[in-house]
Amino acid sequence: MTKEIRIKNVKIGGENIFCLIGGPCIIENEEIVFQTAETLKNICEKHQIPFIFKASFDKANRTSINSYRGPGIEKGLEILNNVKEKLNIPITTDVHCIEQIEKVAKVVNLLQIPAFLSRQTDLIIEAGKTGKPVNIKKGQFLAPWDIKNIIEKFESTGNKNLLITERGVCFGYNNLVVDFTGIPIMRCLGYPVIFDATHSVQKPGGMGKKSGGNRELVPYLAKAAIAVGVDGIFMEIHPEPEKALSDGPNMLKLEDVEELLIILKNIYYAIKK
Repeated sequence: MTKEIRIKNVKIGGENIFCLIGGPCIIENEEIVFQTAETLKNICEKHQIPFIFKASFDKANRTSINSYRGPGIEKGLEILNNVKEKLNIPITTDVHCIEQIEKVAKVVNLLQIPAFLSRQTDLIIEAGKTGKPVNIKKGQFLAPWDIKNIIEKFESTGNKNLLITERGVCFGYNNLVVDFTGIPIMRCLGYPVIFDATHSVQKPGGMGKKSGGNRELVPYLAKAAIAVGVDGIFMEIHPEPEKALSDGPNMLKLEDVEELLIILKNIYYAIKK
């Protein structure tokens, strides 16, 4: 059993049901953010699934120099704070450099460190020093047991409010594959493990100037993750993924979320019995 991590009113790990961390990949505008956040909140409350809203104010690792990166930290945090206050839900977003941490930590309930930065010692330590819960996404280049070193870096700050997210491993060029044995291996290290079902079907740089993906495979991987005992599901979700400005090919359509969550909940209780 993993330890229980509390993020506002959400309990992750321990004996708690899996949570959903979800929202659009990137903040495109306030309308899409609120539409997605409110719909997901209502679905999760209806089915008693803990929920944390996620969206990025900046994506610093886009494939192309011409790709949309987001509204920036000031406007982005303003929108995220409005979501948190008006909808009364916990929120998370990612940080890409030490200079962002203090400002972001004042707004969000959960800090997120992107997969490409999961070995950046200074970033991990500064995030840990805030005392906030932190979600570190396992790099596509790391083995499950490599997470132990990341945990040691984080714990050196005295902070033990940590989540680890699995998001697939590089498999040749422009492709990712998920080794589900990694989930129980990482859970044995004591912290809750989240499964990123949408980035795991991404094809990084697969469309030349942008990443591709197979969103139709998201439900299959999410179901497998719940079956092996993951503590939460991370999914990027958009009302119209085909028109999204980032990660459209691998994002789940908002109207498909409720049906999938019902199935995941049924699997969770079947396995628990």
